[in-house]
Amino acid sequence: MPTGVHLRDARQQLFDAAERVLLRDGPNGLTSRAVTDEAGCAKGVLHRHFPDFDAFLTELVLDRATQLEAQAGALRESAGTGTVVDNLTAALTGLFGPVPVAIIPLITFRDELRARLRQATPGGGIAILAQATTAISAYLAAERELGRIAADADIDSLTLSLVGGGHLLSVDREPGPPTTAAVRKLVTAILANAVRRRPA
Repeated sequence: MPTGVHLRDARQQLFDAAERVLLRDGPNGLTSRAVTDEAGCAKGVLHRHFPDFDAFLTELVLDRATQLEAQAGALRESAGTGTVVDNLTAALTGLFGPVPVAIIPLITFRDELRARLRQATPGGGIAILAQATTAISAYLAAERELGRIAADADIDSLTLSLVGGGHLLSVDREPGPPTTAAVRKLVTAILANAVRRRPA
């Protein structure tokens, strides 16, 4: 393995390499050696930028969780436009894309990573799931304010159902990610009694 390869923006290249390894080999295959091999650099490069591998993984998860914030913002902005079902279908498909779904078992797999994430985001729950929950809840609350969700709708229960259902649909990606139709069917069923229908 070459030791003199210079990485421009080494942190981002290491994050991207870790993402590829995680998607290909799962949490068990994600080691510091696998990451640096994938990035085409010496193992010392990772340790020059991060104190240890769990520090690297913590930063990786926080970086990917931050990327979900943009999707969460877009979902909040969509309140009052399109249909509630279509907006949530698109959001769940994005929030539970391949990378977020691969990161969740990584967090549950590594005790030290969970502990460090709790220190970094106290009270924040499991990263990725926490971002999805916050995004969906804020969106539903906004739609309720606009009158497109029933005033007596239980936002917390709807959020848990949508996040839990969206995650479960996305976990088994062996045959591929869930179809848009499958996600829409889930969202429609969960919101059946909450979406305000306009008179014909």
